[in-house]
Amino acid sequence: MTPFGLRVRKLRKSRGITLKKMAADLDISSAYLSALEHGHRGRPSWSLVAQICDYFNIIWDDAEELQRLASLSHPKVTVDTSGLSPIATEYANLLANKIRDLPEYALAEMLHYLKTTQRDHE
Repeated sequence: MTPFGLRVRKLRKSRGITLKKMAADLDISSAYLSALEHGHRGRPSWSLVAQICDYFNIIWDDAEELQRLASLSHPKVTVDTSGLSPIATEYANLLANKIRDLPEYALAEMLHYLKTTQRDHE
């Protein structure tokens, strides 16, 4: 499941809307919506994210957050380390090979570190 898919699913379920109804209301197939929620499809287009924001009446910061999650929700990621240090290349390769075996708490710690580091450099 992707961050975007998880958020959409929570929004949908919290409002008691079935996947089939939401898909029909958005004029997309329920199979596509299910695949988005489960992370089996690539990131959604900006227009679909805007439709979903409108559907749930999401505005301002919450809409920006949903767009941010959509941009971070591509289930097949490519990391280009050309021109970076050997350590960066090793790290990217180890992460690619080991991510399925890492416990959730370790992933959460690494994600927190990356987000904190990003904020410190903005």
